Amino acid sequence: MSHRRSRRKQRGHARRNPEGILRVTSSGYGFIHTAEGNFFIPRSFMGDAWDGDVVEIVPVSFKRNHRNRHTSSSHHAGETKDTDFASDEDTHRGHRPTARIVAVLRRSHATLVGRYEIADPFGVVIPEDPHIQHDIFTMRKDSPEVHDGDYVRVRIVQYPTAHSAATGKIECVLGHDGDPNIDIDALIDRLNIPTTFSDAAMREAKAAVDSADALADKRRDITDTFVITIDPTDARDFDDAVSLERINPTQDATRWRLGVHIADVSSYVAWGSAIDRDARKRGTSVYLADRVVPMLPTEISNQLCSLVPGQIRRAMTVEAILDDAAHVLSTDIYPSLIRSSARLSYAQADCYIQTAKKGGSAQDAQREAKQCSRPHGAIDIDADTAETLFSMLHNFSDLAEKLSQTRQSAGAIDFASSEAHVLLDDKGNAVGVTLRQRTPATSAIEQAMILANCIVARQMDKSGLPCIYRVHGAPKHASLEKLVVVLQEFGLTRNMDIDAFCSGDPFAIQNVLARVHGKQSEELVSSLVLRAMRRAQYSDACLGHFGLGAQYYCHFTSPIRRYPDLEVHRMLKMKLFGKDATFSAQQAHMASIAQHCSETERIADKAELESTALKLVQYMQGYVGKTFPGIISGISRQGIFVKLRNTAEGLIPLNTLGDEHFVIEDATQQLRGQDSRRRYRLGQRLNVRIFAAPDHATKLELRLA
Repeated sequence: MSHRRSRRKQRGHARRNPEGILRVTSSGYGFIHTAEGNFFIPRSFMGDAWDGDVVEIVPVSFKRNHRNRHTSSSHHAGETKDTDFASDEDTHRGHRPTARIVAVLRRSHATLVGRYEIADPFGVVIPEDPHIQHDIFTMRKDSPEVHDGDYVRVRIVQYPTAHSAATGKIECVLGHDGDPNIDIDALIDRLNIPTTFSDAAMREAKAAVDSADALADKRRDITDTFVITIDPTDARDFDDAVSLERINPTQDATRWRLGVHIADVSSYVAWGSAIDRDARKRGTSVYLADRVVPMLPTEISNQLCSLVPGQIRRAMTVEAILDDAAHVLSTDIYPSLIRSSARLSYAQADCYIQTAKKGGSAQDAQREAKQCSRPHGAIDIDADTAETLFSMLHNFSDLAEKLSQTRQSAGAIDFASSEAHVLLDDKGNAVGVTLRQRTPATSAIEQAMILANCIVARQMDKSGLPCIYRVHGAPKHASLEKLVVVLQEFGLTRNMDIDAFCSGDPFAIQNVLARVHGKQSEELVSSLVLRAMRRAQYSDACLGHFGLGAQYYCHFTSPIRRYPDLEVHRMLKMKLFGKDATFSAQQAHMASIAQHCSETERIADKAELESTALKLVQYMQGYVGKTFPGIISGISRQGIFVKLRNTAEGLIPLNTLGDEHFVIEDATQQLRGQDSRRRYRLGQRLNVRIFAAPDHATKLELRLA
């Protein structure tokens, strides 16, 4: 670092080179976003930098030879070029200028996780992260207890240079090759997800349990209100509950009191406490395929703040008075004491809703619900409770449908998706897959939570107090413009207002999604449109949420698992009861908390998706050689990506499609054989054979059936 500083000093007042975070692809080339723009980094210009490092770059320019040129609309696939720019790099470079890395300013990896291989006198660690292109050499004699094939954490002693390899020291063995959970252990370690709490935080959590008193000042006692929780069957922390009451039922004008009751975590987790510091660092709980890495100690999340049935709990309640068309007439927010009367899974709640819609009785619904898996923490439901549930959930679902229609009228966009849930045995082996899709019960809860979030965000913005908002900007014109050509291939642009779509008109986007509703390609088109959107993030400014069609929006409804929600609760209390001694400190940290939590959310999302993909491939190992229907989800120079119905994804390599050159038409995302004229396009249905389901992989190896 010292020679870099001296070199910078010698430059005097010369213009500083661009700096940014390097993102390396699994193919070895990279991209950097800087204040001066986005740059492409070829493999040969990477130097000794690793994925995630903060680097200094110098833009370069040179003439590419004629054989490397291709038109902007298509290029040849399956060719290799012995130049600085391999064809794959050329493809993904796009219109970005090229740069060379000249210095690493800050390393992102102090440790790595990888597979240990013995090559006496060395023990070589092959990184599990495909974006790290360097092996790490250790001395075998320093760790004689480590076996070939073990998965280890290695601390970097020396980073690689042009003349020497990376070296390190083994810190610990995470597991052994063949352990069903080693992949997720390695994933957690690779992404630096904290899994232990500080001793001070654990002491505070135990003290909170020992001294817990549900009866507190400034709380409205609504324990007589019929409140319920609805969650996935395997949920262990229940931080949101709902209630619905008809007001003045004898009058002509129907009125409803919808209550959203959220666990009051802030009454147990004080700003600046050890628990708070640990939670702030985490930013969010991480829900992996085989475990949950919680944001808070389980004494808080699974005990004190879990809205278990039959127990009095502290909550923050948002009440909305609605008319029969679900228009909000008035709102009220207050700390409360609640007692949940029933705990339902989504499947059980759907039994009550769907039975009511079919004209059945409460007894019919109760009988159906008993056939569903009993959710964790549930209590027995008697006949009177079943009657109340039956009426409440029927009305709740009807109001939620009207709330959804109101949101769509305001420009909200609903994307179709299904989420894979991999079933595991007690050893962590994948034994089945179910798909979680939207149902009347999930939609009802979603609409209630969105409404509560909007109400709180509006009140906080009007108050002038600092707050963390959930913001989502309108999509870029260029992103939607590129998507139009692909949508044409799906036959979705006929009589479509393309200018409105490209300008980000939410109603034009709604129209596209409506055209594909119920079709085989619905989820794929939804995912393509979603990719063209900006990513939602946290901000200390109320900038609106494009996807929800909301001018005011924040996250208030999950303080057990999201730190921004916890901070919103604290600021909301200051609005209700006045500022406390921590106000200035919280205000000073608000922007940095929002930025940090946006980043931890991205890491959590990556971990959750990758852990599910690992378990899906593990599950499909029992089906190697079998044939399944799928849909083309991506076209690349590697080949054709195909997604199966259970959401497992795999690759059909280009060289298995036939002995001919293929041309990728970038604009339309099609692959065309030059000789046979065969075409493969996004959304096309294919029958594929599972060729391999490799260990530690997130993608299957497929062949055309």
